[in-house]
Amino acid sequence: MDPYLLRRLNKERAARRAVLHLTDLGDGRDRVIREGDPVAGPLGEAVTAAFRSGRSGVVEAEERKFFLNVHLPPARIVVIGAVHISQALAQMAKVTGFDVLIIDPRTAFATEERFAGIDLVADWPEDVLKTRPLDAYTALVAVTHDPKIDDFPLSQALSTGCFYVGALGSRKTHAKRVERLKALGHGEVEIATISAPIGLDIGAASPAEIAVAILADIVAHLRRRPLREATP
Repeated sequence: MDPYLLRRLNKERAARRAVLHLTDLGDGRDRVIREGDPVAGPLGEAVTAAFRSGRSGVVEAEERKFFLNVHLPPARIVVIGAVHISQALAQMAKVTGFDVLIIDPRTAFATEERFAGIDLVADWPEDVLKTRPLDAYTALVAVTHDPKIDDFPLSQALSTGCFYVGALGSRKTHAKRVERLKALGHGEVEIATISAPIGLDIGAASPAEIAVAILADIVAHLRRRPLREATP
């Protein structure tokens, strides 16, 4: 691999941006493609599918064979609230391959005993997210029911373009949340991207079932997300 391309590839990966190394198996020519870079025709369709699935492999397009080596940032779930739903979601998400971070300033909830082996921070989200910022490969799940804890990370998630933003609560609760987010400068279209009530509608009742609904919704958003436009 050309050293210039390798440096470019590593730079994109370090910045948690999706990138693909494409090699023409016929003549050996290769190039680095960032998520959102324009690629026309059947090859472009294959590149888009690879970015969505995260799977590398050989594809045929335009009577040629190409190897697509995909490098996606590790998708992660940031959960605001160390509640029963979070306990179940954290375990399921780890099995599914997500990195998980639980944030809750309430030390009675955010304990090592309740979240053994889970990345847990007992602090306010606005302080944690200064050093561990959200990004396009992050799903934000807010489940505390407390605006003082949930609203800031929800606003940050919308501004950052997280691939999934979900918030627990009834429609009445969410209507009040919408007004608060509008007051923070978010528009209706932006706010409408929040999954609320959170998760897929599977009739979930228990915390574990709600966690299943949330995780399924996150996976669906990740695999069906619109690709971001590449920036210079």
